Amino acid sequence: MTTPRIFFYVQHLLGIGHIARASRIANALVKDGFDVTVVTGGLPVPGFPGEGIKTVALPAVVASNAGFSGLADADGRPAGEDFLHARRQLLLDAFHAARPNVVIIEAFPFGRRQMRFELLPLLEAIEKAEPRPKLLSSVRDILQENRKAGRDAETVTLVKDHFDAVLVHGDPDFVRLEDTFPLTSEIADRLLYTGLVAAPPAPEPTETFDIIASAGGGAVGAALIGAAKEAAALLPADLRWLLVAGPNLPEADFAALSEDAAPNVTLVRFRKDFPSLLRGAKVSISQAGYNTVGDLLRTACRAILVPFVAGGETEQTVRAERLQALGLADILPEYGLTPGHVKEAVEKALTVQPRGSVLLDLDGAEKTALIIRSMIAESLA
Repeated sequence: MTTPRIFFYVQHLLGIGHIARASRIANALVKDGFDVTVVTGGLPVPGFPGEGIKTVALPAVVASNAGFSGLADADGRPAGEDFLHARRQLLLDAFHAARPNVVIIEAFPFGRRQMRFELLPLLEAIEKAEPRPKLLSSVRDILQENRKAGRDAETVTLVKDHFDAVLVHGDPDFVRLEDTFPLTSEIADRLLYTGLVAAPPAPEPTETFDIIASAGGGAVGAALIGAAKEAAALLPADLRWLLVAGPNLPEADFAALSEDAAPNVTLVRFRKDFPSLLRGAKVSISQAGYNTVGDLLRTACRAILVPFVAGGETEQTVRAERLQALGLADILPEYGLTPGHVKEAVEKALTVQPRGSVLLDLDGAEKTALIIRSMIAESLA
């Protein structure tokens, strides 16, 4: 039998969470013997999608505002019709060249409505292909709640009309899709839970810090890092702090953070060994993004979570509240966050006994590969 071919579309618009999760899944698929082509549509991110993965990089688009309502090109200009038409054609050409057995579309149709200009034509191309590839939606466990009437019904129609399965990258004992998607019962026959897509346990750290504050991609984390920097000056000087500002933090903000940092504070944009560093830390201060939480759950580090809520975002708040209910995290508000808040939360976290292992399924990347392999085997039987 020839090597099964996977065509995996992922579009990150603001943070790096989507491309990081998709890359972990793609890596697991490659290790399982699949021929994987990842199509990326956002700004390049160091280290992703990873080695051994064929990559098609479409001309990048980003969210033109925190509410994700518009698209801009890599230089921040509104994405015009000619630009979008050329991008759509590149995507369709890449699909036909790959001749995949399986197509995975990350987030859509539960999110990424802005990308319908190219994804609806891709769905048409998939339906016309001979033989037709399996089509899977790849979604995180907690969805952004829709604030517009009819959106959920539209999603259900697209799933029923085009998708063979929906891969839910979560542990149903932690959170279920119906908790944030009201019409889940209408597509229950398509759902497959994979477990959380966390990175494998990291090696021991080569350097240790007591407290690590991180801002994910950094596009929206300047206030969190700034508050952590000021809090460090209010706490004992023998505590070692690492501030990870993120690759997308604007240069002016990074320069401002670099000024007057206390001697016990190290400021960087990115650390490839971030999961290892969490293993050695006592306290982590971060947003409550999917991948950051996955890294935290692999460690005994105490989590202080500052959920991202700009533009009406709800997903990180749901995740943080679930973790708090399990006694695995404390929560601070994004709006009005002060160095005093951070100082008090860190003082409290330093008094909490380290926890034991977390009984959540964190092997979602490998289980995704197993699910897809069994689907292909069934279709050939």
